[in-house]
Amino acid sequence: MSPTQPNPPEKTPPPQEPVAREANLRPGQRLYAVGAEFSSVQDVYHAAEKCRDKGFLRWDVHSPFPIHGLNEAMGVGKSWVSALSLGGAATGLTTAVLLQTIPSVFVYPMVVQGKPYFSLEAFVPIMFELTILLTAFGTVGGMLLFNLLPRLNHPVFNWEYFNQKCNDDGFFIVIEASDPRFEEGATSAFLEEIGGRHVTFIPMEAET
Repeated sequence: MSPTQPNPPEKTPPPQEPVAREANLRPGQRLYAVGAEFSSVQDVYHAAEKCRDKGFLRWDVHSPFPIHGLNEAMGVGKSWVSALSLGGAATGLTTAVLLQTIPSVFVYPMVVQGKPYFSLEAFVPIMFELTILLTAFGTVGGMLLFNLLPRLNHPVFNWEYFNQKCNDDGFFIVIEASDPRFEEGATSAFLEEIGGRHVTFIPMEAET
């Protein structure tokens, strides 16, 4: 009976080379965020789903063009701009009715061209114009408010590689340091795990 041959030792696979992580901070600079580039629309879309599932709250996706379905992938809810538009419309309509009714009916009740004091047909053009005008003000103002605009600069522009690629063929995810789940090491490692390249610590202040 032949002796039992010992099993050959299993070969340990060589460790994978980690994605290069760029230290973009100088002494004394505050950390704004950690960013990473992704190679395609599909990659950044699925990476956004993973960031959403991870529970990050203060993060964003940057793409040179709109990506269909990205709001759902990021878990972004309905915009409240429409509520401000509705508020502007209601304010404009109410203002137009009051500005015409109070003088015509209560302050200076005069019969003009045989029309009654409260002439809805004559009031409609002003009601329409003010409704549309304040709806536009509410919409534009809400868009600026929720996008934190106007803003002449943004900390993400302190990342030179982002500036070179963001308007051409670069797809980026940036997770802010103010996010409750943010940890420098864990967050940068997470971006690498989901396929991020050029993982970079982005400073709050530009280099002087």
